[in-house]
Amino acid sequence: MDALLPFKRCGAVKTITTDNGPEFADREYITRHLGAPVYFADPYSSWQNGFIENTNMLIRQYIPRDDNFSKLTDEQVAAIQYKINRRPRKSWASVSPYQVFYLSLQT
Repeated sequence: MDALLPFKRCGAVKTITTDNGPEFADREYITRHLGAPVYFADPYSSWQNGFIENTNMLIRQYIPRDDNFSKLTDEQVAAIQYKINRRPRKSWASVSPYQVFYLSLQT
């Protein structure tokens, strides 16, 4: 959540949609601090969160399923984040999430 706080100030965080993982168990706290409602996909309905599933697939290219995320340093996570966010997506006409996000801030 802390990573989104700078974007709250410019109104870029409207809603958050996630899978049903425990990392969003305190959704009321997140909503209160970001001013953005948190939505969950229905259980066993992976088609409702295709973007999340696709992103998980990209993460798994860098961190295999049996690896423990807690063993990664903040720098390693930031490097993976950097690569994934700047990787063009076919479904977005070969534009990266980074480009889409910052272009949306311009409007």
